[in-house]
Amino acid sequence: MNILVCTLGGSWAVVPEVYGFLAPDRLPLYSDHPHREQMKQVRERWQLSSPDEIWVGSTLGEQAKHAVKQLCTWQRLLGPTPVIRIWLAEDTDQLATQQECQHVREMLLRICLLAHERTDGGQVVLSLAGGRKTMSADLQSAGHLMGCHGLVHVVGKDPLPDELRKPTPEMFTRPLSAEQSRYLMPLVMGRSRRSELWDVDVDQQGSVCAARFPLPIPDANASRKWPRPTSHWLNGELNKREHAGSQLLGNYLTSLTKREHHENWRSLYRLPPRVIELLRKTKVGPELSRWLRGLPKADLHRHLGGCLNIADQRIVGREIWDNLSHAERATAHEQVRSLLDINQWPLNWPEKLGTGRQRAECAAALLVEADTDQLEHNLYGITEPRLALRKNHALGFAAYERPGELSGSALLTHPAAIEPYARQVLRQARQEGLSYVELRGSPQKYGDGLAFLRAFHDGLIRAMDGEPHPVTFRFIIIVDRRQYDSVRRVVEMAVQAKNELDDFVAGLDVAGDEGVGQPKAIASSFLPAFEICLPVTIHAGEGEHADSIWQAAYHLHADRIGHGLSIGEQPHLAERFRDRSIALELCPTSNREVVGYHDPDVPESHVYSQYPLKDLWDAGLPLTICTDNPGISRTTLVDEYLTASRMQPGGLNCWDMLAMLKQAFVHAFLPSQKNEELLKEADASVYAKVFSQFDTQS
Repeated sequence: MNILVCTLGGSWAVVPEVYGFLAPDRLPLYSDHPHREQMKQVRERWQLSSPDEIWVGSTLGEQAKHAVKQLCTWQRLLGPTPVIRIWLAEDTDQLATQQECQHVREMLLRICLLAHERTDGGQVVLSLAGGRKTMSADLQSAGHLMGCHGLVHVVGKDPLPDELRKPTPEMFTRPLSAEQSRYLMPLVMGRSRRSELWDVDVDQQGSVCAARFPLPIPDANASRKWPRPTSHWLNGELNKREHAGSQLLGNYLTSLTKREHHENWRSLYRLPPRVIELLRKTKVGPELSRWLRGLPKADLHRHLGGCLNIADQRIVGREIWDNLSHAERATAHEQVRSLLDINQWPLNWPEKLGTGRQRAECAAALLVEADTDQLEHNLYGITEPRLALRKNHALGFAAYERPGELSGSALLTHPAAIEPYARQVLRQARQEGLSYVELRGSPQKYGDGLAFLRAFHDGLIRAMDGEPHPVTFRFIIIVDRRQYDSVRRVVEMAVQAKNELDDFVAGLDVAGDEGVGQPKAIASSFLPAFEICLPVTIHAGEGEHADSIWQAAYHLHADRIGHGLSIGEQPHLAERFRDRSIALELCPTSNREVVGYHDPDVPESHVYSQYPLKDLWDAGLPLTICTDNPGISRTTLVDEYLTASRMQPGGLNCWDMLAMLKQAFVHAFLPSQKNEELLKEADASVYAKVFSQFDTQS
């Protein structure tokens, strides 16, 4: 709702004069004005909307009573809109005493306070025309303190013709003549922002609000007398706050930081307290999806092999197919023909693809020749509902991985796949609004691991060639703990890759069944990585007890933990993670799909426990939200924040979400100087986008 607040003395016509300027569609008062185009441009420049209601403050003097009567007659003649509500200060007349002026000032301040709360995000415009000069000054003061979308005045040329000096209500229900209108010129004197002091808690009384300084609302198109308050004056409260000034703001920020376990973006502490409190009250939900996409984001846990959806896989498959000879195509087609001829593929169908180059060619054949329904059903459909798949599906963890059987190593072992794969990964990151991405994978499974990393890195660079704001990609090399004999060799390859591709290779990861190849057993193989201080992140604590996380932290010196959901089982370990700032990489959708957690959008999940994100966050543990396998889980980083909020009782508020988003940048495997540069750039962008979305006074 939009509200125009006016004061009224003996001249009632100033109200329709201002209203006609703001609402030309409802009252074309100035349609013949010689400067009507300029007036339109002014409205557009200040983005002023038509008022739905007009709120008027006046005295009980005889002139004011007559003006109120004329104003109400005008409203009845005009029609159902706008609604007019009129407050009359009791025991006031000509505002000739200090007491009268204080009474009217208090009433006008309360009218403006109430108007801001009743608009619910709409506009409050103040009219400086009408009433005594003290009343105009009081409104201007209210605008300075509470903010307003426009301060409007109407200038009249003297001498006014008689019909404008003593107008009839009927006259102001239709356009003025060109001769009449030239004597009047509406002006916008500016706008003002709400003072931060209004939203600070003083003496544990809370912020300034209408409930603390009540003002009964008159009925529509009626007036109501308002007696002088005996105590608890709004004007006195404002004077006290202005006097305390910077001390109050300092106290607010101190109180805010004391309540928090995690520092938010530095720039956000410059926001007005009301915006900070709005962020703390607003839950992350689908209605904020577009805004979330626009925020700079970092994903620290994204598997290269699980990135691409079916459409992207088909693009890469087509590139491979187009690079095959006629004989190679015929062989691949023959290999998968039995699958192409049926809708329901056997559960062991991936075994038919073979290994190495043959597997890539057969995967390309399926991606090119199978129809969409076949791929949808056999990659995704057979594992629905995707909930606690490790326990609930005959394939176990392989059921979770099934949507990626025609991606990752199934494609990347063929040289023709690398560049289009890189292009699709970049396109995906662009669509999600990612600034920084740490991909992870097992390049040794794609052939020569070092050669693959070179080629993929080159593919990303070529894909970003000429882009003004390229995405920063880095790569984490995965060691498979199940393949004990190859661990040392993969670590040594990672060290060599780091020496050759320092800006691209970010660190090491250990993945695979947590019950096999415990960190203690492979720790000695990591010595070459420790010697060059290569950062380490470990998959641990997703489906196993916290002991798995303990081993990752103490034997492999993990800088981050992938998932880490069971860390709450060991409070001392959680305390160590908090004190040492070892971050958890949480992936809500894949955690639900693999382990099983309650998600209101998945009816079958009601029997599972609550996702522990909020408990870990409130315990002060550093954590961030990641996608894991966006193609496999059909998710994006924005979706993961929405899912995380949905899976928490009471949701996740925007203030905490922004702090989690910052955690991803803070814990990125980057040299400190580059990390600081990335943080500062993201910080500035976050501030601008938060301000634009949540500052209703802008």
